[in-house]
Amino acid sequence: MKTIYNSIREEVVKHSKVRNSVLGNVNEWKRSHYIILSEIIKDELSEAEELKGGKKFEIGSTISHVTLQRFFENDYQDKTHSDLRFLKTLDKICIFLGYRDLNDYIHTVRQQDHQEEDSNSFMTQIVYDYCAAAFEFYKLFPAHNTELLKDLVFDDSPFMERASQFSKELCDQDFHLVTKNNRSNYEVFDINIVTDEPDKKILESQEFWNLLFKVGETGEEHFVNQLSTQIYFIKKIGNTWKIWDNYNPDAGRLNKKIETV
Repeated sequence: MKTIYNSIREEVVKHSKVRNSVLGNVNEWKRSHYIILSEIIKDELSEAEELKGGKKFEIGSTISHVTLQRFFENDYQDKTHSDLRFLKTLDKICIFLGYRDLNDYIHTVRQQDHQEEDSNSFMTQIVYDYCAAAFEFYKLFPAHNTELLKDLVFDDSPFMERASQFSKELCDQDFHLVTKNNRSNYEVFDINIVTDEPDKKILESQEFWNLLFKVGETGEEHFVNQLSTQIYFIKKIGNTWKIWDNYNPDAGRLNKKIETV
């Protein structure tokens, strides 16, 4: 419940009636500010549909400034929510926030948390899937089959253009990826969402690529053994999420390594 308490407090501060009052210009509320908050909540609850019937007599339609100050300043423990008076206070605050009661608020917040977790999981999976597809792409060298990447990277994106151009150069040089005895492998870890917007996500990952390429006729070996940071720019176009671009601070060093070893 502690996280619910914090969430409710944050929503009260963000409420339009609070934000557009004198409280919106104050960083640290004092006793006088909680008196103002108490009046704002009382005015809103007087018009609330949830309190039109018998519930108004059951839980009341006001919250004292003392109770509000205690709620905002105390670090509540889990046992607190067994206090009936405290539950009634939370019900009234949640009604002020536009919910039916505390239970409705908790249900809504948990649904939003699950949706956010599902969205984050989907985005990180795109990175894992892209790395797996890229490894399969390398395994086909010197055949240059970018179709393997098109489910994960937009066809007309800057990333596809750069990846296609560089890989085509390696294929033209007759590069083969050595996979016998797990000689070439990779690992992806520590994926973090840096930017989370409705139609754009930016993810940062740590990737370890250990690749051995051999040139067809000469057998000349080229190694890539690098821990690198990757920044993926994932966009939503229509209803489709795919990688639009990629920034790798080590990309030039990796490319140069392959070309010069």
